[in-house]
Amino acid sequence: MVHLTTVPNDDVAQAPLVEGLENIKFEQPQADEVTASVYGSRFASEGLPGHALPDGEMPRDVAYRMIKDHLTLDGNPVLNLASFVTTYMEEEAEKLMAEALPKNFIDYEEYPQTADIQNKCVNMIARLYNAPTDADEDNAMGTSTVGSSEAIMLATLAMKRRWQNKRKAAGKDISNPNIVMNSAVQVCWEKAARYFEIEEKYVYCTADRYVIDPAEAVDMIDENTIGICTILGSTYTGQYEDTKAVNDLLVKKGIDCPIHVDAASGGFVAPFVVPEMEWDFRLEKVVSINVSGHKYGLVYPGVGWVVWRSPEFLPKELVFNINYLGADQASFTLNFSKGASQVLGQYYQFIRLGRSGYRSIMLNLTRTADYLAACLKQMGFVIMSEGGGKGLPLVAFRLNPAKKHHFDEFAVAHQLRERGWVVPAYTMAPNANKLKV
Repeated sequence: MVHLTTVPNDDVAQAPLVEGLENIKFEQPQADEVTASVYGSRFASEGLPGHALPDGEMPRDVAYRMIKDHLTLDGNPVLNLASFVTTYMEEEAEKLMAEALPKNFIDYEEYPQTADIQNKCVNMIARLYNAPTDADEDNAMGTSTVGSSEAIMLATLAMKRRWQNKRKAAGKDISNPNIVMNSAVQVCWEKAARYFEIEEKYVYCTADRYVIDPAEAVDMIDENTIGICTILGSTYTGQYEDTKAVNDLLVKKGIDCPIHVDAASGGFVAPFVVPEMEWDFRLEKVVSINVSGHKYGLVYPGVGWVVWRSPEFLPKELVFNINYLGADQASFTLNFSKGASQVLGQYYQFIRLGRSGYRSIMLNLTRTADYLAACLKQMGFVIMSEGGGKGLPLVAFRLNPAKKHHFDEFAVAHQLRERGWVVPAYTMAPNANKLKV
């Protein structure tokens, strides 16, 4: 299953679903024989259009029912444990988001209050991550995105351009930028490096270490390194990488290399469960942070956020100024038009829950994960994630190899899928990919 669609040729598109079916002739109802029931209409005897735009129209209730029925074979989002994505919001939040569906968020002149709400969200997130706000400090900057993938693309672009500007000013070559990161990064980091022509320098996982090694990461830095990525909540095991150790080594060695924290998953967990942990703008080398609102931010997909410590780390030439929507406005995005609903949903959650509400939810999730981990351990599984708030509120586990089972983790996932539960089975990151989870 891929998200990049191949358009079938005519011989494939026009082929019957079952060989020989084309020889069976069904009597088709005429237009004047359409009944009040969807299933008595002529549309119920035809397949859903899939290759060309239909010539005629379809009644709205029929279109709704046919698509709804088609979607019944999808998995149940509530039983999908393969994703960190939010699957529940309150009715009032859903109503607010539905009312905003016609709004194009990018049109700030037409929807100034919606733009103001985005700014309020950025302010809240920046302060949550301890961005400098003293009078003598530069203003932190941030924006909403479609998700953390876009946020990471923007942060990577900013790091690369800043590195290029410094190298140009010194009369040095700018043709070989690289970025240092753990081999267990989410695929969007590989996309960013490949799309923007940046060499990937990986700190590889081992059989017993699934997070970045701070010393090894710092040792990989050279004059072409645009930055280091640390992860607050690994996709594989949910563990938090030690951003403070990386920062302290950079300071100790006097290395001028920025850190970007990928807090896609942990950015709305750690501040409430382990507020004393230093991973954010309290560390001087951290220059930018991304977070997903549609994960533990508790908003339906897709919305993300990215914040920079100061304008110094967001080169001006990356920000576009336009006026063809009715007023001068600055834009730093990879796309242009997008809906306003998710931003409003995020603001609803912020003012509805506040710090105490987020803390209560994240602590309950942590307790639930710890309980599940204890039960699985009692059943003989090996727990690979960290509990007690030391990582994301999730459970990563594998079979105990000492028991020499005649089945593997993929077989367990398959059995659970038959009961409707989507529990992912996968191999670990490169150099540790002999492990199944």
